[in-house]
Amino acid sequence: MTVDIDFTAFLDTTPSPYLVLDTDLVIRYVNPTYLQTTGRTSGDLIGKHYFDALPPRPGSPDDPQQNVKASLSRALDSGRPDVLVLQRYDVPVPGRLDGFEERWWSTIHTPLPGPDGTVKWIVQRAEDVTAFFHSGRAGELGEEFTPWEKGLAAELYARTDELHRLNRELLQAHARERQVAVTLQEAMLSAPDLKRHDNIAMRYLPATTSLNVCGDWYDVVDLPPDRYAVAVGDVVGHGLHAAAVMGMLRSALSAVIRAIPSPAQALEVLGLYARSVDGAMAATAVKVLIDTRSRLIIYSNAGHPPPVLLHRDGTCELLDQATDPPLGAREHHVPRPQAVLTYTPGDTLVLYTDGLIERRDEDIDAGLARLTAALRADRALLPGRLADGLLARLDVTEGAPDDIALIVIRL
Repeated sequence: MTVDIDFTAFLDTTPSPYLVLDTDLVIRYVNPTYLQTTGRTSGDLIGKHYFDALPPRPGSPDDPQQNVKASLSRALDSGRPDVLVLQRYDVPVPGRLDGFEERWWSTIHTPLPGPDGTVKWIVQRAEDVTAFFHSGRAGELGEEFTPWEKGLAAELYARTDELHRLNRELLQAHARERQVAVTLQEAMLSAPDLKRHDNIAMRYLPATTSLNVCGDWYDVVDLPPDRYAVAVGDVVGHGLHAAAVMGMLRSALSAVIRAIPSPAQALEVLGLYARSVDGAMAATAVKVLIDTRSRLIIYSNAGHPPPVLLHRDGTCELLDQATDPPLGAREHHVPRPQAVLTYTPGDTLVLYTDGLIERRDEDIDAGLARLTAALRADRALLPGRLADGLLARLDVTEGAPDDIALIVIRL
């Protein structure tokens, strides 16, 4: 069975530098990697004699042209590949003082026969192994190594060095992309009323598995003269669509709570709205109204992990008495529950999304126990330091598989 392969397309995309010579040593083809490696253009090389297009550096201590020419002759005469290991052959570099740059190569010349069986072409693969030569590893290859093995060692070193470089670039790109995601998410989560509350700290961390913005959100709304509302929510999924849905739900709830200062009724309206928004079904949210005059916490929860009230003595109370299904989960409208509890000045209220506590193959109760233990340990800290300490104790400072929104309020 014959396989139809476009070898030109293959050579055009391979990461190794290749060129093709005819028997007169005229360059007939050169791939993009070869051009990039040597700093030449196709016009500099194609149609020209090899040593005219790539002249040796004048005054070289040895004669690299003769070594390359001898290798090409051996390939032509024998019809077998010829290996040229650790050959110095400097390349022209415009603008340099002497016009050349030091380069070391591991080169293989492979003859290709024509229809009559005689050699018609020579394929040159030339790997730049300059870094290998200067690493000192070259001197470790003694006489027991064949030229082929030495060439392989040099190429492996070059590939490894390139892989390390690409990995560094990938990590740097990942860090930049993640910072862009955080900056964009923070811009989308802007809460102007938050500036009037030095008792509130907020944190947002994108999922480590996603470079995009995500669907978690938080909000703070002032309701003068002596109330304010806070909320956190979570839209299913990641990426721009989830972020867009998050933005719509957050804005809607922020507007509703200003007109209807009842967490349960606000979530009822939001649930009705969610049914008309593609991607909003099964989103979760918890809305809390804090009345500073009467020292009351009024809340309603649509399928979200329960907020935690940390008392000054270190005891923790879960706000789990007004929990209902996620937004849009019911086919018909049903009033949502609402609960009320009192607080003492100095208590701390913590709202969060599930990325903070949930772990794979672990019950949510274990995550809640870990959260309350961390809160008790750092209860004396101010909100900002408490938020950071919480992320550290739960080992999510560098992010988690799911994104995280966190609100810490000193009441």
